[in-house]
Amino acid sequence: MQTPGRLLTPFLPYSLVSILHVCARFLEHPIAEPTKLWLMPALALAAVWASATIRPWPRGAMALLLGAVVFSWLGDGAAAFFPMFEDELPMMLLCFGLAHVGYLVLMWRARGVAVRGFPLWALIYLAAYVVLLVLLLPRTGTLSVPVAIYGLLLVGTAAMASRCGPVVAWGGAWFLVSDGILAFRIFTPELMPDWTSGLVMLTYTLGQGLIVCGIIRALEQREGAAAGS
Repeated sequence: MQTPGRLLTPFLPYSLVSILHVCARFLEHPIAEPTKLWLMPALALAAVWASATIRPWPRGAMALLLGAVVFSWLGDGAAAFFPMFEDELPMMLLCFGLAHVGYLVLMWRARGVAVRGFPLWALIYLAAYVVLLVLLLPRTGTLSVPVAIYGLLLVGTAAMASRCGPVVAWGGAWFLVSDGILAFRIFTPELMPDWTSGLVMLTYTLGQGLIVCGIIRALEQREGAAAGS
C-alpha cells in the first residue's frame, strides 16, 4: 500500500495546473481559457498514475472514474468541442450530467468506496436542491427541465460522496458549491461580481481532485485488505 505522500505525488501536476488556472481566472488573464482544458487530462493522468500499483488493477471502477473525468473535460471545453451549437450550455449540462452519472454509479456499486450509510447531515443537500430550484427556475426558461435534472444529479453526487469517507465527502461538497456559484453566474449575472469566476474554478478543481484522490485511496485500501485476508 502506498504511503499518503506517495499517493499524493501523482496529483502534483494536477495541483500545479489548477493553481495556474485558478490564479489566471482571478487575474482575468488570457491564459485562463487554454489552461482550463489542461485540468482534466492532468487529473486523468493522476488517477492512472496513482492506481498503477494496485493489484489487481480495478478495471471496472477505473473505467467509471476515468469516464467521469473525460465527460468533465468535455463539459469544461463545451464551446471548443461542440462549436456547431450556438449555445454551449446544453452540451455542458449534458456532459457534466454524464460525469455525475459515472461518479454516482462508482460510489454506489464499487466495493469498498462507500464506507458507511448516509449521515444525517447529508439532508442539507436536499435542502440545497430545493433552494436552488426556487431561486433559479424562474430564470432558466427553456432549460428548466435540464437544469432541474442536472441539479438532481449534482446533489445526488454530493450526497453519495458523504458515504465515502471525508476526502470524497469534501470533494462532493466543493463540487456542489462550484456548480451552485456557476449557476448564479449564468442565470443571475447581475448579482455576481467578476471575482466569482475564479471562485467557481477554485472550488471545482478542489472538488474534482478530492473526489478522485479519495476514490483511488479507497480502491487501494480495498485491494490491500483483500490481499491480507
